[in-house]
Amino acid sequence: MSRLFNPGEVIVRREILDGREWIVYPVQVAADDGVTLAAYLHRGTRLTFGGGDFRWGVHPWAAFDPHWQSDGVLQLQRAGDAYSVWARWSDGEFEGWYVNFQEPLRRTGRGFDTLDQELDLWIPGDGSPYRWKDVDEFEERERSGGFTAQEAAGVRAAAREVEALIASGDCWWEAWRDWTPPVEWTVPAPVALEGAEAGTAA
Repeated sequence: MSRLFNPGEVIVRREILDGREWIVYPVQVAADDGVTLAAYLHRGTRLTFGGGDFRWGVHPWAAFDPHWQSDGVLQLQRAGDAYSVWARWSDGEFEGWYVNFQEPLRRTGRGFDTLDQELDLWIPGDGSPYRWKDVDEFEERERSGGFTAQEAAGVRAAAREVEALIASGDCWWEAWRDWTPPVEWTVPAPVALEGAEAGTAA
């Protein structure tokens, strides 16, 4: 296993598509015990997009300001899970949990790699019912061949797993509800692509 990352360390989150970097950005480590990696994406963080042709096209965020515009989010991912859970705030108030279905994290020397798999789930922080997001987009990507049958089945299996956790009350991410970033943390410097030609949104 790659080394554990230290609290406060800035690491790199990469989404790898077609064997190349699709989107890359720095996050700051809140905790890492080898099972759960908690990393904070600061508001204002520069996002870097891979250039060239991808089977899914250019990253959808590349058409906008290449900085994370929302309040900062805490990204929680566990080894082997095909999803991460993002704690979301608005004006300093906790809003809820955004479940991002993605490839299981793969640790690297400078951070970790994954790939967003379109489907998302929103769990409001006030206890109201959860709701699915981007279902049509996920199904269209499957229909058009953007996912293999095995990949699509894996996303659905992960979705059932998260639904079962919610139903049982075994929501491991709730342990992070009251976390706040240290006041001394600042927006990390942008990171460059390691591989092919870099491209950033104008």
